[in-house]
Amino acid sequence: MDKLKCPSFFKCKGKEKVVTLSENVHTDKNDENQDRGNWSKKSDYLLSMVGYAVGLGNVWRFPYLTYSNGGGAFLIPYAIMLALAGLPLFFLECSLGQFASQGPIFVWRSLPLFQGVGITMVLISIFVTVYYNVIIAYSLLYLFASFQSPLPWKTCSPSWSDKNCSRSPIVTHCDVNIGTGEIIQVNTSWMDANNFTCINGSEIYQPGQLPSEQYWNKVALRRSSGIDETGEIVWYLALCLLLAWVIVGASLIKGIKSSGKVVYFTAIFPYAVLLILLIRGATLEGASKGISYYIGSKSNFTKLKEAEVWKDAATQIFYSLSVAWGGLVALSSYNKFNNNCFSDAFVVCLTNCLTSVFAGFAIFSILGHMAHISGQEVSQVVKSGFDLAFIAYPEALAQLPGGPFWSILFFFMLLTLGLDSQFASIETITTTIQDLFPKVMKKMRVPITLGCCLVLFLLGLICVTQAGIYWVLLIDHFCAGWGILIAAILEIVGIIWIYGGNRFIKDIEMMIGAKKWIFWVWWRVCWFAITPALLIAILIWSLVKFHNPKYTEIPYPDWAVAIGWCMIIFCIIWIPIMAVIKITQAKGTMCQRIVSCIRPASNWGPYLEQHRGERYKDMAGPNKEADHEIPTINDNEKPE
Repeated sequence: MDKLKCPSFFKCKGKEKVVTLSENVHTDKNDENQDRGNWSKKSDYLLSMVGYAVGLGNVWRFPYLTYSNGGGAFLIPYAIMLALAGLPLFFLECSLGQFASQGPIFVWRSLPLFQGVGITMVLISIFVTVYYNVIIAYSLLYLFASFQSPLPWKTCSPSWSDKNCSRSPIVTHCDVNIGTGEIIQVNTSWMDANNFTCINGSEIYQPGQLPSEQYWNKVALRRSSGIDETGEIVWYLALCLLLAWVIVGASLIKGIKSSGKVVYFTAIFPYAVLLILLIRGATLEGASKGISYYIGSKSNFTKLKEAEVWKDAATQIFYSLSVAWGGLVALSSYNKFNNNCFSDAFVVCLTNCLTSVFAGFAIFSILGHMAHISGQEVSQVVKSGFDLAFIAYPEALAQLPGGPFWSILFFFMLLTLGLDSQFASIETITTTIQDLFPKVMKKMRVPITLGCCLVLFLLGLICVTQAGIYWVLLIDHFCAGWGILIAAILEIVGIIWIYGGNRFIKDIEMMIGAKKWIFWVWWRVCWFAITPALLIAILIWSLVKFHNPKYTEIPYPDWAVAIGWCMIIFCIIWIPIMAVIKITQAKGTMCQRIVSCIRPASNWGPYLEQHRGERYKDMAGPNKEADHEIPTINDNEKPE
């Protein structure tokens, strides 16, 4: 079934050539690794990595963090944390995946006892892909809605708004004279029903709800009162979710061979939009005020004395670069062996951070204009997360001349930002399947990839019910939090402290060439001490400051919190389970078993024999199951 004869419109010489369809799906004749395939071009890989690292958080989280943590002063701890934590972890993961040409589970042949760490990374990525495509579905919905003129959230439409919908404060209570000389305070509903009028100066105001806020809650989400009120599936959100998965599935149908081409648009287009929005924003009245709040004259350098600022900088770097999710290892595993992974890591990390800063200018210039025309301070209109992307910014765009055009650009940008990250997350899952079942994946990559997308779409349907936003935030709160921190800590401890930092450096030098000792000083200091210490500090801080999730001050019931805990426990419990399994499968006394499990397996090393050299000349084939055989790595020195 998977064999295709040469079509008549191809010129086939001699005996009719039989081509295996699966062989052309993810490999070509120029690939160094004919089993797994390689990136067609270096730029395919770099753009895929940039697209994975640069996501929605760069646009809707970083600018707000910068503003709330001292403005321009925040860039100092941000840059320091990039050097101390972000770049070292990023370089480690890229090197690990490229060296072994394996995904996030099988790279732990280097340390079989920790194979559960790789499983944890993949499981968390699966949970995140479920709700991340829902956010892409939100962007698609708003993109389609933006083709209306005027924008549907520009005014309070009677079909969906209520009496609280207003851009200006609304009167809730006031004093009235009831005719006997007695003055009482009443609410406006009673006053209107009884034909009274307010005494001047007695009005009590409360902020109104912006049209964009009510559109988000009442139209886009049709949000229920809480997670325990599931309601019905919002059909148009479900269709947008289906379309999002169709786009993802079509882009990944040939693995990196197809996604590597799609990213030329999805990774570059957001920069064009940000530049256009920045130019437009800079021409608006009040833009300078917004930028001054961002990193201008309103910067507060005294904030650097606060530990919370440094914690926020480290946390933002950690999550922004997408380390410990398994995606960096998966994407790097398709590199050619001698690719310069150091320069790649440096370029991608720097691009990611500069993008965050650049996006802030585009966001705050337009928010500054919004504050100006509404007569408010920037601090009163600035938002973060969903509130920025689907309430504050759409509200600002609706006030611009040609609002639909700017709205289309903005939500198309959000769409492409989300798709890049989703591509890499799904590639992490399919890479894991390929490592586990290489023969099956080679024959059935297309149906397996589409099957994964279908299953994840069905799992995501709970997130497009009327209680969907509560589920999105629940999964994000538990699965995208400290579970990743645990995986990152064990990753760096396992590779650097147990497998051996010096051994790992020699592995890297097999790929990028020998370096002078001074080149490795910084990496040794970070890998052995600073980076793990920072990660442990962030983890402890996160656990101490942990709180149950809530959305718009609506607390989650105990059963929902319990489900959240079950999700993250299900992800991380594989770390001890796999450790016990590996020790049980080993032979000898308990001490001998543990020693066997903390040493590299005999099938650990470069995937292709031509790259193994003297150090890995006795390595078993990568497709052989031999986790507990003592390997022969010829370092000409005592084992670490």
